[in-house]
Amino acid sequence: MILLSQILIGLVALLHLLFLVLEMLFWEKSLGLKVFGHKRDFARQSRILAMNQGLYNGFLAAGLIWGLIAVESDKSISLFFLTCVIVAGVFGAITASHKILIIQALPAVLALVSVLVS
Repeated sequence: MILLSQILIGLVALLHLLFLVLEMLFWEKSLGLKVFGHKRDFARQSRILAMNQGLYNGFLAAGLIWGLIAVESDKSISLFFLTCVIVAGVFGAITASHKILIIQALPAVLALVSVLVS
């Protein structure tokens, strides 16, 4: 079960690194416009906000990676950062798009549950 937890945490971290790249580097590009469903004009106007959001996603990924390499018996780092991801996902679903609940929060919930039962 510990291996499953580590794999799930790694996948959540990878997702957040992907979000970082999309928001910081591809927000105004065709890929970013397609993924986020924005118009080019909106993307241009919100570029700085997206970069900031991407940076925060990078911090979440860094925390999750830290939790993976920390002392195996200490789950608190992983629990904290997975909870942060879940809260961010729920908030994003309420304020931006319901898809965020599935794309961001659900993988973190699965990882959190696996950590708690391992």
